[in-house]
Amino acid sequence: MNAIEIRNLSKSFRGMYAVDRLNMTVPVGAIYGFIGENGSGKSTTEKLLCGHLVPDSGEIKLFGREYTDAGVRVRVGALIENAGCFPSSSVWNNLMMQAINLNLKNPEEEIRRVLAIVRMEDSAQLKFKKCSLGMKQRIGIAMALLGDPALLILDEPINGLDTDGMRIMREILVDITQKYGCTVLISSHILGELEKIATHYGIIRQGRMIQELSAQEMESRARVFVSLKTEDMQGAKAVLHERFGQVREEEEYLRVYDVDDTESIVEYLYKNGHVVREIKKNKIGLEEYYIELMSKKEGVL
Repeated sequence: MNAIEIRNLSKSFRGMYAVDRLNMTVPVGAIYGFIGENGSGKSTTEKLLCGHLVPDSGEIKLFGREYTDAGVRVRVGALIENAGCFPSSSVWNNLMMQAINLNLKNPEEEIRRVLAIVRMEDSAQLKFKKCSLGMKQRIGIAMALLGDPALLILDEPINGLDTDGMRIMREILVDITQKYGCTVLISSHILGELEKIATHYGIIRQGRMIQELSAQEMESRARVFVSLKTEDMQGAKAVLHERFGQVREEEEYLRVYDVDDTESIVEYLYKNGHVVREIKKNKIGLEEYYIELMSKKEGVL
């Protein structure tokens, strides 16, 4: 069973389509990285999933049922834009108000549960306005986790966080899926961080899904390359281009694409008067994969 199934979903505003015949499949238990440039339709799609917007056409199913079904709506938690907390109230009181709104049984026990998940047990009495950005994002996730949802929808939860804040957020999201069995749909522009936790990806452009793939599929499709340094980078680049084809100079290294035989490269350069100072094998990451994919769609490559 899939947590989310979207078929031919469209939503327009004043005649302009923000989401245009979109298809999406999110497996149960996935951390699904939803990727796209600003204005590509990510937030609109998430708001449609949450019921904040009404689609023009198409179908949305959650756990095999219509997304408007009351029985399935209660299984969805979301953090879209911000937590919507009262600044002068404590973390605990903000969570209590949300728990009351949701008519939860044993609200105090539930609040303790979600505070433990987001590592904020010791900050329950802190006023919301005194919390750091990272803490506020975690409070928002705690609110979304009230009631133990099976699906969590998060809009840019790691943007603006410092290194430690992003690390904590990664750990929380992995725990949510692995320990509590929750499926997570997360949008983010920080693709390097997303790559560390996502099990599946959906890449959207101009309201349309242009590619869905698992992390394993992305790994298998990512181009391999050899990075190296020499004393004469431009001379070595010209020599390598004659033998190996595509060579780029990036981040003070020469990259030889679609080759992983370092010995043949070292030997070839040495025969042509270039000594290799440093060499290593690698694969392009999610960010570069995304950039290349976008470039191909635009006809650049």
